[in-house]
This record gives sequence, structure tokens and C-alpha cells, in this order.
Amino acid sequence: MIETREAISEKAVLIGIITQHQNEKQSEEYLDELDFLTLTAGGIAVKRFVQKLEKPNPKTFLGTGKLEEVKAYIESHNIGTAIFDDELSPAQLRNIENFLDCKILDRTNLILDIFANRAQTSSAKAQVELAQYQYLLPRLTRLWTHLDKQKGGIGMRGPGETEIETDRRIIRDKITLLKKKLITVDKQMAVQRKNRGKMVRVALVGYTNVGKSTLMNVVSKSEVFAEDKLFATLDTTVRKVVIKNIPFLMTDTVGFIRKLPTQLVESFKSTLDEVREADLLLHIVDISHPNFEDHIASVNKILDEIKCAHKPVVMVFNKIDAYSHDVIEEDDLITEKTKAHYTLSDWERTWMKDLEKESIFISALNKDNLENFKEKVYEVVKRIHIQRFPYNDFLYQEY
Repeated sequence: MIETREAISEKAVLIGIITQHQNEKQSEEYLDELDFLTLTAGGIAVKRFVQKLEKPNPKTFLGTGKLEEVKAYIESHNIGTAIFDDELSPAQLRNIENFLDCKILDRTNLILDIFANRAQTSSAKAQVELAQYQYLLPRLTRLWTHLDKQKGGIGMRGPGETEIETDRRIIRDKITLLKKKLITVDKQMAVQRKNRGKMVRVALVGYTNVGKSTLMNVVSKSEVFAEDKLFATLDTTVRKVVIKNIPFLMTDTVGFIRKLPTQLVESFKSTLDEVREADLLLHIVDISHPNFEDHIASVNKILDEIKCAHKPVVMVFNKIDAYSHDVIEEDDLITEKTKAHYTLSDWERTWMKDLEKESIFISALNKDNLENFKEKVYEVVKRIHIQRFPYNDFLYQEY
């Protein structure tokens, strides 16, 4: 009988690195995001460890000295979990766990755990479970030793918690079954999309926690779940919206994130198909976030990966009510103006004005500039609608 013990604590230390591909500022930003992910998963980040390396150590990710420092802190402060900001190889996971003797998670495992906790429908649960098994398969040896020491808590939701006797053959069988199940789901969702007819489809895309669901609720007058946490929405929600005299379908999709696990991109195919089949993308951006430009780049990269970069896009800069900027005093002749000092008007005069894509600034929460947003969407949807139904052109004359 395998001896188990409860997880010591949900307190965690965060671990990142500075490399030639990831400078100190970027490392800090990623750890800020990892902190939010940890909070979303139900943990508390109490300490950060960062090491400057040319490249991660292939055996232990960190150097021996830094790992000794982490071990000393974990033991002296009774920490139960160490979370790494990059995906660890099976060998790294095993070596680090043996050395630190605590629960080890990487960014991928943490995101998968949040997805497992957030999934509500059988479709979403199956997609998350498939991603988890694909992640676990090469790490199966590590899973056995991991479960000897830990039970429950962050990173242990889903298949790993109950399948102590699992071997590679059983996991492969489960992966095969889940893929077959999701093929059926894909067919069902394809039929649903086909049954929606030729109505124009508008998909909300963007980084996680930028306000997509809040905007969806305001525009469609529905009650889509919205929360100030990462990945509040996993299940795709479709609502019929009418602006003036044009009906169209609006879809709320799962949020993207930097370093999005490839397993999730693969398993959430049916969700991403809603984006692929959309006629118009509303790219929602949290302009109050200091790194919103990086978020835009991350979303555009994923859209390019799923072959959607060519679609018509309206850039929607949300949360203007929460936006703030640094101020330079009138008599300050030394401080150089940077992006941190930009007002919203300044931003509107930058690259945002030169975009081929149309853009607008709003607050979905306070409904600021919402009428202009609806007008903007109406104009773009109308152009698509006229191309699809040219014989209905007379309907738009009065507008």
C-alpha cells in the first residue's frame, strides 16, 4: 500500500530565469502573470527566485547553487509547492522533485489545472482531460513518485488524482477514447454552426481577463459568466445580437495567454473552430494593463498559428475606466516622456491610428463609448452582410 500524506501547504515559490531570449523586465512580467495564475488556481505566491543563465540547465533547470537556495527557503518556511515559469522536461521534473522534496509544477501544468477547475460542460472537460493526459504521458514515471508524497491541491485536479495505477498503455487508451469523443463533439458543433445559416459571425478574441465576457453580456444582454480571474470562460458561448436592423451571431471564446500549452491548442480545436469560421474578429485589449502591447502580439501570434490572421478585425481597447498614466510636472525638464506617460489621446495618435484594422476605445463595465462601439461593429457587419446578401441593400438606405 502506497503511503500518502496531505500537501504541506498551498503556499508556493515562483521560479523564473533571465536568458538572452528573456531579459530581466520580461522575466518580471512573466512572473507577475505566473503569480496571477497561482492565485487563480487557489495558491499564494510568497517568494520569487530568479537566476540569470545563458540557457536552462538541462538536468535541473536552475544552477545547483540557486537550487540549494530554493531548497533552504522551502524547508525553513514550510512551503509545499514550487512553480516554474517554463515547461519542464520529464527529466527536469524528476530531478528537481527528488532534490526539493515538494510538489513541483511548471507553467503548463498550472494552466491545465486551472482549466480542469474551470471546465463546466462535458465538452470542455473532455478537452481539458485530453490535454492533461497528453501532458502526463511522457511524465508518467514522475507521476508515481509525485503521488507517493502529495494528495490533492493545485496541479492535482483531474486524471492524476485518482489514477494511481495508471500505466502508459491505459493512458494511451484514454487519449484514443477522448480523441474519438472529441471528434463526435466536433461534428456536433459543426452541425450547430451549419444550422445557424448564413448569418454573419462575430467572434470575441483576446488575452485572458481583458473583459470579453463582460462586453458580451452588455451587447447581447445575456448572463455569460464573467470574473476578474484568468480563464473565467472556457466554454464557447454564442448569442444572437441585433444592432439596428441587422442580426448577427456573437461568440465569446476562451482567452489566450503567453506560452499557451500546445496541448490546449490541439485539444480545444472545436473552440478555436468558432474563431476560424468567424467573419469578423473583435480583438479585445485591456488597455489598462501595462503590458497590453505584448498581449496583442501574443494573440496575433496564436491567430496566425490557427490561420486566422487574414480575417477582418476591429481592435477594441477596453477598460479605459481603469487606465492611468504617469504625469510629468510642468517644471520637470529632465524626465523623458515614455509610453508610461501616454494619455489615451496620446495612444490614439500612435500606431493605433495607422492600423489597417479599425479601432475604438471603450469601457464595457461602465458602458463608456458603447454606442460608438455598436456603430463601428454595425458598419463592418453591414459591409459583410451586403457582400453576402446584395439583394438586401435597400434595407440600409434609411441608415
